[in-house]
Amino acid sequence: MYRFAKAAVNITGVAGRQVRNGSTVRQDFHSQYGTGLLVSSTVFCTAVWAYVITSTGITWNLSPVGRVMPKPWRVKEEEE
Repeated sequence: MYRFAKAAVNITGVAGRQVRNGSTVRQDFHSQYGTGLLVSSTVFCTAVWAYVITSTGITWNLSPVGRVMPKPWRVKEEEE
């Protein structure tokens, strides 16, 4: 746990230095690559889910509403 905490503090220190000293990433990155990155990631995600839904053979646990009929109610007969 100590190594994890030390790494977390180091990451926050790096982030703090980037805020104070300025990051090396160009400021126009999002305007240049944002739309293409968003579209390509959406296409990739859609393709992966299409494969998972159609080709892997997973049995989905669909709702039984409307397909399962309840058993008739049994009234307990009173004994006298």
